[in-house]
Amino acid sequence: MTAPQTTAPETAPESAVGVVLSDPAAEKVKALLAQEGRDDLALRVAVQPGGCSGLRYQLFFDERSLDGDAVQSYADGSVRVVVDRMSVPYLAGATIDFVDTIEKQGFTIDNPNAGGSCACGESFH
Repeated sequence: MTAPQTTAPETAPESAVGVVLSDPAAEKVKALLAQEGRDDLALRVAVQPGGCSGLRYQLFFDERSLDGDAVQSYADGSVRVVVDRMSVPYLAGATIDFVDTIEKQGFTIDNPNAGGSCACGESFH
C-alpha cells in the first residue's frame, strides 16, 4: 500500500491515523474519477446514523471542502480521500479496499473502531 499524504484538522490528536486506501481501492477510485471526467472530486468517507447496528458508512464523490475535513492523497496525488471532522474518530485506522471476485465486488471497510456489525455487514456500532 502507498503511504498517504495527510492534512488533518488542527483539533485531531497527533496519534490519530487516518483512513488507509489500499492500492486496488485507489486504482478503482482513480478509474471512477476518470469516468466522471472531473478532477475536482474527492472520495468522501463519512459515518452516519442508521442501519440495524446504529452507524453506517457513506462513500461518495464530493466537490465540497468543509471546515475541519481531514484530507489524504493517494495514487500520486490523483485520488483524495476526505473525512469530515465528526467521522474522523470513528474511521481512524480504517482500511478501505476494493474486492473483485466471483462472490463479491465492491469496496470493503476494515474498521478497528467498530465494536461489532450487523449480519448484513452494512452497519456497525
